[in-house]
Amino acid sequence: MKFNIALLAGDGIGPEVINEAVKVSDAIAKKFNHEITWTPALTGACAIDAVGVPYPDETHEICMAADAVLFGAIGHPKYDNDPSAPVRPEQGLLLMRKKLGLFANVRPTFTFPSLIDNSPLKRERIEGTDLVFLRELTGGIYFGEKGRRDDGETAFDNCVYTRVEVQRLAKKGFELAMTRSKKLCCVDKANVLETSRLWRETVQAMEKDYPEVEVSYEFVDAVAMRLVQWPNSYDVLITENLFGDILTDEASVISGSMGLMPSASVGEHTSLYEPIHGSYPQATGLNIANPLATVLSAAMMFEDAFGLKEEAEAIRTVVNQSLEQGIVTEDLVAKGVKAYSTSEVGDWLVANL
Repeated sequence: MKFNIALLAGDGIGPEVINEAVKVSDAIAKKFNHEITWTPALTGACAIDAVGVPYPDETHEICMAADAVLFGAIGHPKYDNDPSAPVRPEQGLLLMRKKLGLFANVRPTFTFPSLIDNSPLKRERIEGTDLVFLRELTGGIYFGEKGRRDDGETAFDNCVYTRVEVQRLAKKGFELAMTRSKKLCCVDKANVLETSRLWRETVQAMEKDYPEVEVSYEFVDAVAMRLVQWPNSYDVLITENLFGDILTDEASVISGSMGLMPSASVGEHTSLYEPIHGSYPQATGLNIANPLATVLSAAMMFEDAFGLKEEAEAIRTVVNQSLEQGIVTEDLVAKGVKAYSTSEVGDWLVANL
């Protein structure tokens, strides 16, 4: 098979971890007789520096023409530390999601047996955790009207959702639950927020179409608490943009490192695959960043975008072998234990495929 993949390395450690995912993907392509054409494109701070905008039209055209998008990270301290910056890298990410119609962020959280004691949570709390968040990506407070009034002394951010936006995200949640343990949790704040009441009544109306799925409704603050108490009690969770942003980062620590968790953003035109971590500017150019989340995102791409389960499983297997054998970067080793560089981990994965 032949694939055209848009390659958006982005900022910070993005190019370093993307490079290892490309090496592994090319090794898989060779092993299983596929052909990949990679088409690089700019986004984020590097795009602002080059052309003045964080998501150029040329990048959008490349993404629209691709079979899938593999993405690194966005962000740079010179923008983080300047609240008055008129153009910011993160605006590129929001625009990319909107223009590509990427309305559903799929964020799995699971544990690795060889790393279970790396988690800040007790082993008995997290053993068996295997959950998936579906976060709505193109609506809510991030895309609502925002601004200042009263000579800048008052700020506002409006949270707006339509029933259609909720339905299309919930539909993916129900469908995913049907392939797993048939449990779905709708996360909201329906005791306070009108948008949450719309979410709850919309999902309740859809229950009849999926009679085999057991649906629960929980407030976001309760879920935030239970995620660190009994994460293995959850399976599929659906929620709005802001709640999902916060809860998925909280869930990421369960595995022991943000450098381990992959994600996908799916929707109307194409699918995008990326690690859940940020651009980690402090590590840029040091060859110490953990590439495994990006490599596992490539595995998600092979399985979900291309339907190649055997190829995806081959990647996951070799990643597990690297963890078991201690071929890992410094975020996963104890003090005094040898850590491997980003590129050394990638080379080991390729050699062992």
